[in-house]
Amino acid sequence: MARASIDELGELQKATMEAVWDLGEGTVQQVRDRLDRDPPPAYTTILSVLQKLEKAGWLSHRAEGRSYVYLPTRSRDEAGSSTLRRFIDRAFRGDPLLMFRRLLEDDELSAEDLAEIKRLIDQKRRKEGRHG
Repeated sequence: MARASIDELGELQKATMEAVWDLGEGTVQQVRDRLDRDPPPAYTTILSVLQKLEKAGWLSHRAEGRSYVYLPTRSRDEAGSSTLRRFIDRAFRGDPLLMFRRLLEDDELSAEDLAEIKRLIDQKRRKEGRHG
């Protein structure tokens, strides 16, 4: 069964995933301390969120003494790629070239943005052994 997109998670679930990604791994207290919320959510609230994220396949855990240390099961980049693919499927009929064309037509792209896009394309071509 495919895991939900990061966009399908609730606000606190997303923030919790971001905290775990930033930490690399963390206990309930470490994740709670990492969240930038005033007042911070209750310890039991974060525990519940971490358990739900684990049940949904976003996290795993290992025992360390009396605590569990939670680890992401996929990277932030992997989650972003999945979200992007779903967006392209939904908004551009699954055609990444339609999305890219629309992006290039955007008047808010600066010369620096275009230069960076060109650099990334050139880098991808070199990586895959393509030229021109």
